[in-house]
Amino acid sequence: MQFKWIYKPLTPEETLTAQELGEKLTISPILAQLLLQRGINTESAAKRFFRPQLADLINPFLMKDMDLAVDRLNDAMGRKERILVYGDYDVDGCTAVALVYKFLQQFYSNIDYYIPDRYDEGYGISKKGLQYAQETGVKLIIILDCGIKAVDEIAYAKSLGIDFIICDHHVPDEVMPPAVAILNPKREDDSYPFKNLCGCGVGFKLMQAFAKNNGIPFSRLIPLLDFCAVSIAADLVPVVDENRILAFHGLKQLNQNPSIGLKAIIDICGLQGRELSMSDIVFKIGPRINASGRMESGKESVDLLVERDFSVALKQAEHIDEYNEQRKDVDRQVSEEANQIVERIESQRHQSSIVLYDEGWKKGVIGIVASRMTEIYFRPTVVLTRDGDYATGSARSIAGFDIYSAIKSCRDLLVNFGGHTYACGLTLRWDDIPEFRRRFQKYVDDHIQPEQTEANLSIDAVVDFKDITKRLYADLKRFAPFGPDNPKPMFATLNVYDYGTSKVVGRDQEHIKLELVDSKSSNVLSGIAFGQSQSARYIKSKRAFDIAYTLEENVFKRGMVQLQIEDIRPSESE
Repeated sequence: MQFKWIYKPLTPEETLTAQELGEKLTISPILAQLLLQRGINTESAAKRFFRPQLADLINPFLMKDMDLAVDRLNDAMGRKERILVYGDYDVDGCTAVALVYKFLQQFYSNIDYYIPDRYDEGYGISKKGLQYAQETGVKLIIILDCGIKAVDEIAYAKSLGIDFIICDHHVPDEVMPPAVAILNPKREDDSYPFKNLCGCGVGFKLMQAFAKNNGIPFSRLIPLLDFCAVSIAADLVPVVDENRILAFHGLKQLNQNPSIGLKAIIDICGLQGRELSMSDIVFKIGPRINASGRMESGKESVDLLVERDFSVALKQAEHIDEYNEQRKDVDRQVSEEANQIVERIESQRHQSSIVLYDEGWKKGVIGIVASRMTEIYFRPTVVLTRDGDYATGSARSIAGFDIYSAIKSCRDLLVNFGGHTYACGLTLRWDDIPEFRRRFQKYVDDHIQPEQTEANLSIDAVVDFKDITKRLYADLKRFAPFGPDNPKPMFATLNVYDYGTSKVVGRDQEHIKLELVDSKSSNVLSGIAFGQSQSARYIKSKRAFDIAYTLEENVFKRGMVQLQIEDIRPSESE
C-alpha cells in the first residue's frame, strides 16, 4: 500500500511555544510538540492531560433529564418495582448493562437484565423483549446504547404501564420517544459539555448521579470503571476529555483488580501478567465480548461480565472464545467474498463509495466486513444481508466523512437506521437496494473530498535516532490511553540504512525484522515491519530510505524500545 505522508512542521511561533512548554514541564521539545498538536498549549492543561483526575469528571446533573431519571429510579426502588436493564448486543451495550446491573444490584434485588437476540429480535427494543418485561412484572426499563429512535415501541410500552429511562449516545431524530427521561449528550437541547460519551459512559453518568443523590460514596463506582475502559476502546469514541479520564482510570482498574468476568477473558486471551492497553481491548478483549452476540446471543457475554465465581466465569469465557474462533472463520469467508465482488465489479474501484449485499452473509459479521472494506479501499462502505423481505446491514466510514448524514439522506427508503459519524446500522426493503445504492453513492460523490479516499499517514514529528531514548519512550507512555483524537504518536526518520542484519521473517516470509542506523548517529535500532516484505530487496541494496513508525516495547526483551514500522519508502535523495 502506498501511503501519502502528511506532516506539518510547527510554525516559528509554535516552535517557541513548544520550547517554553517543554521547559516548564521539563520534557523534551518533541513531547512538547506532540502536546501542541493535541491542542494542549498551557502548563495547567498539560498537567490535566498527563494526570487525569476522577475529581474532574463532569457533574452528571448537567445532562438534560438526569434529575428526572434519578427521581424515577428512586421511586421504582422505593415502591419495590421490578427494574429491567436492557441493552444492545455489542461490547458497548453489554458492558453498559453489566455496569448498571452490578451497581444497582448492590442496593436493590428486584432487578433483571435483558439482551435481545440479533437474529431472532434484531436491534433495539423488540416485541419479545417487551413481552418478557410484561410477563415478569417490570415497571421500569433502563435501556442502554439504544432506544433513542424507538418512538412506537416505547409508546406501546407506556400503554402497558412500563416506563423507560433511555441512556444512548446515537444521534437522535427530531421526534424522540415518550420516555420518562432521555439521557443523550447528542440531544440538540442538551448543554452537557462533552458530547462523545459511549453508551456505557452514559450509563455510568446515571449511576454517578444516582450515587450522588443517595449519598453513596463515589469509591463504590470505581470497581466498575474497567467496563468503561473496555467500552470506550471497543466503540472507538474519542479518547479525550471525560472519556480520557474514564479510560485512564478504567485501564488502571483493569490492570490492578479487574472484575471477575473480565479477568477470565484476560486469562483466556493469554494477557495475564502484562500491562494491558487500549489495543489489547480493541484486538483481544472486545472481539470476544462481541463474539457471542455475533454468533449466538449477547446475553451470554453479560452473564460472564456479572459472574461472581471465577471458575464459572472461566468456563463461560472458554465458551465465548469458541464463538470468537467461529466468528473469525465466518468473517474471513465473507470478507473474501466481498473482496471478490469489489474486484469483479471494476467500476466500484473508481467510485467514491462501496455498497455490497448478499443473501447468505451472516448478520453478525457484516459490520466487521464493512470496516475491513473501508481499510482496504478507503471508501465509505455499506454491507447488507437478507432478512426475509428486508435487507439489514452496517455502514462504516473513513476519516472526516459523516456517514450518518449520507445514510440519513436516503431515509425515505429506510425502515430503520441509527448511528453516528463513522458507523451506522440500517434496514430497508430488499427490492430498494439498487435505488439506495444509487442515491447513497450520489450523496458521497457530492460531499467527499478527494484526499479522504487516499491512504494517508499523519506524521507527528520527524526525529533522528539519537532522539529515541528510554526516557522518551517512558514519557510517551504518559500520552496513553490512545485512541481516536489521541492516536499513538507517529514518527518519521529520514535517510536510514540497513545495518546489515535485517531479514525477512514470518511463516509466509511476509514481515521484515530490521536493524537500522541513520545518517546522523551511530545508534542501531531494531524494528519490525509487518506485511512489508516487498521492501526487503530495496533495504538490502544499501540505499537510503525513510521510515514512519510508532515506538513500542519489545515483548521479548523487556525495557528495550523497538520501532513498529508502518511505512518504508526510498529517500528523496536517492
